[in-house]
Amino acid sequence: MASVAFSGAAAAATAATTSRRLPASAKLSLSPSSSSSLKLLGSTPIVSRLFLKPKRCSAAPLPSRAFSSAAAAPKCLASDPEQLKLAREDIRELLKTTFSHPILVRLGWHDAGTYNKNIEEWPRRGGANASLRFEIELKHAANAGLVNALKLIQPLKDKYSGVTYADLFQLASATAVEEAGGPKIPMKYGRVDVSSPEQCPEEGRLPAAGPPSPADHLREVFYRMGLNDKEIVALSGAHTLGRSRPDRSGWGKPETKYTKDGPGTPGGQSWTAQWLKFDNSYFKDIKEKRDEDLLVLPTDGVLFEDPAFKVYAEKYAEDQEPFFKDYAEAHAKLSNLGAKFDPPEGILIDDVPSQPVPEKFVAAKYSSGKD
Repeated sequence: MASVAFSGAAAAATAATTSRRLPASAKLSLSPSSSSSLKLLGSTPIVSRLFLKPKRCSAAPLPSRAFSSAAAAPKCLASDPEQLKLAREDIRELLKTTFSHPILVRLGWHDAGTYNKNIEEWPRRGGANASLRFEIELKHAANAGLVNALKLIQPLKDKYSGVTYADLFQLASATAVEEAGGPKIPMKYGRVDVSSPEQCPEEGRLPAAGPPSPADHLREVFYRMGLNDKEIVALSGAHTLGRSRPDRSGWGKPETKYTKDGPGTPGGQSWTAQWLKFDNSYFKDIKEKRDEDLLVLPTDGVLFEDPAFKVYAEKYAEDQEPFFKDYAEAHAKLSNLGAKFDPPEGILIDDVPSQPVPEKFVAAKYSSGKD
């Protein structure tokens, strides 16, 4: 998340998990093999191999709520729809005990946020393809601490082998927003994973928190993804969740009155007083600037300084409803950037999208004019 959920600013998460009250076959547990995998995660030669899983074929008929109109014949999909739904339930339970909402939001954003609309070839264009699971990309400065998010995801992947990492990252991110009180995100699934660290994007595609010209920097990075000014400001609102830790991002205080007692690992500086609640307080607090214990990065403050950004920032500070609507659409759009879907139309796991489908993206419409 920062700037706009991409730098090292985020809440630390523990690797504790919990079981949902489901039949024994559906409970999430850390098996000896998965526990071993988690211990190996920090071992540098292993990271690049740990998260490699073969694609599975689903023999079950697709539910009617899937985008695909395939008949009951077996079909190879990137992810199994029923396993996606079960994984979402386990993520909800995980969030109740680990308070990992911020870092899971950040995980999905950082995987998708490497997208470059000027590159057509997959996966060279970057985006939501689970390249972030490889050591070479985890070591990018903007991804400091995200190995902790992968430790939370790995037991889910072990249990739901029919779901891709790319889908798990985005499922966890959207579910974290929703469970923190945010809007329902109109998500689709079926993202294909990259298969090797050689397919990771180069470092430098994610935003910095304190660039010399914050407004220009935000536009340069987000226009490259195909996002516009409204979406930049709306997505910035996700800073209502989480904390910045100076040992990761170089920004924020070691602790404040809002973070010294946790939940989760204590410390860091949050953007809002209730940093596990998703609402529009981020915009209100930046506008008022009354509390020195609340963080305002250069890329946060510029939202009320740049004339084009300020229109939306003022609107969201005044009214949470348009913020939730615009955020849900922008988050869904971000989660699809650069992804290759199987089936091409994607898979829905909700009966009906809870938000209108965003307008079809036209790259030229949002071009910054900079290559």
